[in-house]
Amino acid sequence: MVTALIIVDHGSKRRESNAMLELFVERFRAAAAPGKYVAVEPAHMELAEPTIAQAFDRGVAAGAKRIVVMPYFLLPGRHWSKDIPQLATAAAAKHPGVEFLVTAPFGLHPLMMELVEARVEHCLKHANGEAVPCDVCEGTAEGCALRRESPLKEPRTK
Repeated sequence: MVTALIIVDHGSKRRESNAMLELFVERFRAAAAPGKYVAVEPAHMELAEPTIAQAFDRGVAAGAKRIVVMPYFLLPGRHWSKDIPQLATAAAAKHPGVEFLVTAPFGLHPLMMELVEARVEHCLKHANGEAVPCDVCEGTAEGCALRRESPLKEPRTK
């Protein structure tokens, strides 16, 4: 069956966060097996565009008869169990005959352990001056830095 993939995050008012999903989708699209998906589209559940409906329309316009919606979320919650399925159902209503599936989020997938270990190792190396900033911290004032004192002060007593 001709399939399109929508990778959907929450969406943010922060432009940089939305751009990061778009970059991930570009990289995934380039890495996916040729011909596996007729389209791979980013979408934001709320607060930004493209919406799930817009991405769904693009997938159908590319010839998809099946749309797979992958929540780019770590853990299951209301967005996965209710909000995203409702948004996908509304988007599908405009396209009779097109089926869709909302996948599980990453959850306890075995590769998550490797990803956590790799991120922690890289951030420790960066904080020690042994590595460049990661893709998340690069170009920001935020990020991984070793802190030697607690940011919380002990409350004063009278």
